[in-house]
Amino acid sequence: MERVVRAAAREYVVATVIEPESRARLDAAVQGCFRALHADSLKEAIRTVRERPVRAVLVSPAKLQKDQVPGVAALVRSFPAVPTVAVVARHDPASSQRLLELGASGVSRVVDLCARDGWRQLRDLVAEPSTPTGARILSGVMPALGEATPDCRHFFDVMIRHAPSTPAVRTLAKMLRVRPSTFMSRFFRAGLISPKRYLAAIRLVYAAALFETSGFSIGDVAYRLEYSSPQSLGRHLRAVTGLTANEFRRRYPFTKALDDFVTRLIVPFRSTFRTFHPLQTGVADFGHRW
Repeated sequence: MERVVRAAAREYVVATVIEPESRARLDAAVQGCFRALHADSLKEAIRTVRERPVRAVLVSPAKLQKDQVPGVAALVRSFPAVPTVAVVARHDPASSQRLLELGASGVSRVVDLCARDGWRQLRDLVAEPSTPTGARILSGVMPALGEATPDCRHFFDVMIRHAPSTPAVRTLAKMLRVRPSTFMSRFFRAGLISPKRYLAAIRLVYAAALFETSGFSIGDVAYRLEYSSPQSLGRHLRAVTGLTANEFRRRYPFTKALDDFVTRLIVPFRSTFRTFHPLQTGVADFGHRW
């Protein structure tokens, strides 16, 4: 499982506003964990957040001028699902003062790269596969599963954690180390809805969370969830919910979308989940067909 998570972590992207002399050092230290897109300005970093599925924004207090601090505050407010992290590469009075100003502007995470385990803390912070939104979804879904089998719970755990960057069920099956055809047939034989539908539905819960961020347009949400275009997201929403993207945004806040997912796709199947083995080989998982 660790190997799968680390493989996924290699695809993570962070935006940085750090000193030019620190960029090569950061790239070397985080190689294999995430990729840094280095911005020359805060405005450029914010544009990256809007256009790419960014895991975090790393800002150096030494790089920022005092007049840029309000821009960081606006970044924190507009994109609460994308953590803004202050990374300290050197200690001097000016950097310490700017760090205090960033804290007052809403930046709550600080990594001291001068500390012995500073780089490890940074890698762990970015590579953790559960985003704040993912953690909220897990806290709603996992208790609702009831007495589900361990590998059934593992399926939901991995699917929820990786859904934003996993639009295809075949990719999910590869993460879970099971053949896609076998994977899908087990759900069918157990009388469950397909894993494709589960994945599509949980991605819409993430969409609902992203739509609550005022800084994201429909296009921004589409690109962060790796749809091919805003129109593709719109077609998916229309097919699944019968709503346009703007209607979905107005009518389905995150809490309602999550509650709908649990009510329709988890609770009715709890008795099946007690004996369902989507991942184990050599386990009979007979059930009733639809």
